[in-house]
Amino acid sequence: MGRSSESVAGRDRQREARRHRRRALLRRVAEFQGIRQLQFDRYRQHVRRLYDGPAGAVLIIGSKLSLHEPLVGRLFRTGRFEIRDCRAILDIGSGAGQILGHLLRHAHPEAEIVGCDLSPQMLARARQRLRSRRPKLVAADMTRLPFPDGRFDCVTCGWAMEYLPDPTVGLREIARVLRPGGKLYLLATEDTFAGVMTSRTWHCRTFNRRELRQACESAGLPWRRELWLTRMHELLRMGGILVEACKEAAVGGAPIASETDPEAHAGGRVLPNV
Repeated sequence: MGRSSESVAGRDRQREARRHRRRALLRRVAEFQGIRQLQFDRYRQHVRRLYDGPAGAVLIIGSKLSLHEPLVGRLFRTGRFEIRDCRAILDIGSGAGQILGHLLRHAHPEAEIVGCDLSPQMLARARQRLRSRRPKLVAADMTRLPFPDGRFDCVTCGWAMEYLPDPTVGLREIARVLRPGGKLYLLATEDTFAGVMTSRTWHCRTFNRRELRQACESAGLPWRRELWLTRMHELLRMGGILVEACKEAAVGGAPIASETDPEAHAGGRVLPNV
């Protein structure tokens, strides 16, 4: 019986290793490579121009056609993304306000909601689309968030981490602005065929679950649970990576960041409530 169990486990490991090799090959052959080939400052400017332009204008249409926006909304509505007990929420990569809209509908009426995006034009589109003065909108880089340590008790980050060559940099910033015990709802593009095609369209990268979990853990944000848009998405392994993570009090026994760090809160521009 013991040998049989070991044999099954060995075959499972072999299948998993083959799957990772196939996906690694797919990423090398078909994934958008600019994120690794360009200097980060040049790539960041490229991304800002992409979303400031016509591609950003049609983003909301794509979100609705893919059903991502309404299905993510169901996660909030059913409490699988639980935010009703949160009083300060930051949405990173707000885009045209796809997740911000759900936060406005399902967060506590007195909760502070802040949206952050690299593209000022996308935030202007979000303000116009949401028709609400409630969320504070800030144009900033997720690797240098203009907020003090422990500012928020919840962070949502939907399909934005893909624009960092090294996600640990952004994840450490998220951990810094989260209070101890604060939660992160992270949505990311997985290295499936559909995900790789998405990377070519939106000039980003993809992740496999193991590398993203390790990056979160190294930033002091261990995964609490994995989620799926629907049962069908889970069965077909579709819809990307959706996880709830929780901030640890420290990384390696040391504080995640210091409020006296002059670079910790650099950058960022608040957009007027128009």
